Amino acid sequence: MFSQRTIRPLSAAALCGIAFIEDTLIAIDTPKGHLLQIDPISDNTKILNSHQVREFRDVTGLAVWSDTLWVTRDNSVYLCNLNSLGLEHFATLPYPADGVAVWESTVYVSCQKLGCILIFDRDTRKEITRFYAPGVGVENLVVSEETLWVSDTIEQTVYCIDRATGEVQFSVLTPFACPTGIALHKNGETGEETLFVAYASEEPYIRDNPNADPNYELTYRDRTFIHPLYYHYDPDKRCALSNGYLIEMSYAEEISPLEEVYLQDVEWRIALPSETDRQKVKHIEPIGLPFTEEEKDGQRVAVFKLDTLTPGERHIFGWKALLEVRGIKYRITPKDVEDIPEELPFQGRYLVDDDDLAMDTTIVRRAARDAVASETNLLRKMYNIRNYVYDELSYGIKPYIDTPDIVLERGVGSCGEYVGVLLALCRLNDIPCRTVGRYKCPPLGEHKDVPLQPDFNHVWLEFYIPNFGWLPMESNPDDIGDRGPYPTRFFMGLCWYHIEIGKGITFESLSSKGTRLTKEDVAIGDLAINHIQFTILEELPPF
Repeated sequence: MFSQRTIRPLSAAALCGIAFIEDTLIAIDTPKGHLLQIDPISDNTKILNSHQVREFRDVTGLAVWSDTLWVTRDNSVYLCNLNSLGLEHFATLPYPADGVAVWESTVYVSCQKLGCILIFDRDTRKEITRFYAPGVGVENLVVSEETLWVSDTIEQTVYCIDRATGEVQFSVLTPFACPTGIALHKNGETGEETLFVAYASEEPYIRDNPNADPNYELTYRDRTFIHPLYYHYDPDKRCALSNGYLIEMSYAEEISPLEEVYLQDVEWRIALPSETDRQKVKHIEPIGLPFTEEEKDGQRVAVFKLDTLTPGERHIFGWKALLEVRGIKYRITPKDVEDIPEELPFQGRYLVDDDDLAMDTTIVRRAARDAVASETNLLRKMYNIRNYVYDELSYGIKPYIDTPDIVLERGVGSCGEYVGVLLALCRLNDIPCRTVGRYKCPPLGEHKDVPLQPDFNHVWLEFYIPNFGWLPMESNPDDIGDRGPYPTRFFMGLCWYHIEIGKGITFESLSSKGTRLTKEDVAIGDLAINHIQFTILEELPPF
């Protein structure tokens, strides 16, 4: 069985279109023009077009129906017999043709520049109709029975589309970035279908160069592979779960003050991982010192107690958690939220300025009005606010977080500052929202049993829709261009490497003799060094 392994064909640089012929996988290595036959069990690879490499160079889409191979190259769609591989012109688009899929006499072709999926009749070679493309990136296609599956490079998403109407049924986040091809394998014995997705990108690595001094240098290399995509769609919750991993996460503080302090009756609180639809907490244990556990607003918090903290005293304390985490993507449309109640919950908390959000300043209030204009639908308002913030801000790392008024005036913000602006604009528009974080596991699913350390902490937010509950939204990762169009992969979605800790509460706090200390009293960052480590233990089995 190969439905649970990563396929890594030797010598491939960038795989795009892929397809199955029974249990044999064929794929196009786009920059080389190699049409590859791949054994998905052994990764053994053979070039099928040894004498037609030039004709297949820059092919992006690939499909097989019966004994006919279909490909896209530049603006055109071609077909050929699998045995002869002599390309015959089928149709030409005004812009580059990206992906192709065939079902009987119907041919589907995706085109990013047109923003459409075009449907042709194979016999007449005429366009029948077209659908709007569901994402903003380059898309590849595969079709089965009544379903058209669409992978999108920028959206990091696979869409399930009704092939008769073009309506998106649900979407699934892929476990890796930059999906470039998609294929469907049908088990001949059980009839079970499994999606496989090709990925192609570059990865940085440290090269040992004997001719340089120093001999280690940073460079890049091609990274391409094929991996099964697992998913489970829950129509009641309107969400789809996808590939996940069993992860061990450790968070520990090492007392190492910049200036020695003396504190009595110390209580050091650190939020614990949350239990959610996509994240299951299997086990938690203390590191260094024992802790008691308390609950705050439905979130678990570890409480470490010290009778005194004296000058020269040193401790390491924290927690280690075993987590099952998966990707999640919600499919909720503006039409679904037309009849929500006017009186929203959480009026007293998630609609007020409780975290230096500068909601009473002129620039923030004006931004809140401009962002939604005359829109009244809650989901469209949320979408407009996100796009407005992405238009106004560019991403930049800073050692501290400024208030939203300063951030809007400056036009540059960190992830925490993006969240602050989003919170302020949402709450001023009567959309309940809260902060979530605190870390992301380095997204290296193939690096199992290797300690991984994130470079930065991270925060995002959740907004509340009555009848649906709290929905996630990333702070800045989807702000990838200038003035859009912006992807929506993390709008109501999170990938497996997001670790949800302390929803809507402070991640870490310190108190002495029953009084909570502010950063003006004693800043936690001046008192201790945090140590965060992830270990990916295994990929979770299919659903």
